[in-house]
Amino acid sequence: MRVALYFTPPRDAPVTRLAAEWLGRDAFATGGASVADALVAEPARYGFHATMKPPMRLRDGHTPEEIDRGLAAFCAARAATEIPRLALRRIGRFFALVPDEALPDLDALAGETVRQFERFRAPLSDAERARRAPDRLTERQRALLDAWGYPYVFEEFRFHMTLTGPVDEPDAAAVDARLRRHFAPVLGCPLPVDGLALFVEDEPGAPFRVRALHPLSTESRTRQT
Repeated sequence: MRVALYFTPPRDAPVTRLAAEWLGRDAFATGGASVADALVAEPARYGFHATMKPPMRLRDGHTPEEIDRGLAAFCAARAATEIPRLALRRIGRFFALVPDEALPDLDALAGETVRQFERFRAPLSDAERARRAPDRLTERQRALLDAWGYPYVFEEFRFHMTLTGPVDEPDAAAVDARLRRHFAPVLGCPLPVDGLALFVEDEPGAPFRVRALHPLSTESRTRQT
């Protein structure tokens, strides 16, 4: 089993419903087969989300129940925030929903999540590290991979909610147009970041599913654990 800490809006949020339709899968639903469409197969397996603490095997002695309790306490002690305007962007070869501007509060929340839950993470195996293609990373990204199990944390973090796998350049304009039509009701609109979810992968290659969604505090100033 692997677990991940993600941001995802509630199941009944408009953007979540649109994403489930687009991906062909609802991560809040129990069970479910893999999605065959190559355009969306990979993001569908992981579920609609933005990564805060990437997928990890749990260190010996830790359990999903323990990390779930920790996430509930973590969220209760930290303030909700908001993306003022949701945008569609192509990042490298894939498309994602992203904030339309830099949001330091959101970046800080992601960094805190990485640090707070590092104690639960089992060290990367050689095979897991190799899958990150370290030779293609920058020196700083390799250092982050070795220290934190993931190369895109802290200053390398960019909040995004992935919608496609790799898209070849000749197809990019058509995919962009399809996405803009499908997500038109939410593009340019605010999106509350008001909770974090525990996702689980029950066995290697299985679709990730939402195990629990915990609300962030609505108070403007919160204590730190």
